Amino acid sequence: MSEQSSIFALPLHLGKGGTATVLTPMTGMEWYEDYAKATAVDGADGRLVSAFHFTQSWDSWEMHPAGDEIVICLSGSMTLIQEFADGSSGHVTISAGEFAINPPGCWHTADIEGEASALFITAGMGTDHRPR
Repeated sequence: MSEQSSIFALPLHLGKGGTATVLTPMTGMEWYEDYAKATAVDGADGRLVSAFHFTQSWDSWEMHPAGDEIVICLSGSMTLIQEFADGSSGHVTISAGEFAINPPGCWHTADIEGEASALFITAGMGTDHRPR
């Protein structure tokens, strides 16, 4: 039996063995802690798939040490600001249909002008956050 829902409402976890699990709605930072515990068996092979609609720039940074994060812009445009693990920094602006990759250990945040939405495929194990 298949389930149908909005990726904006319910994120997914892609696990070992090609599994896909529908998750509970994201409710805050404690949600990420619960997600990490529930999916620990998949280790660095697990991927969190989520989508968000943005009307303002992010107020925090995040970093994923276990693998790449793919950011696919679905509408509008967004500028990813990246601080790479080697100490260098940069930014990339993506528009609808374009993607960018945040490599492992890359702190990143985003500036939004107007509105934008994006799909994220994230190696979520060990994700860390800090204020912007």
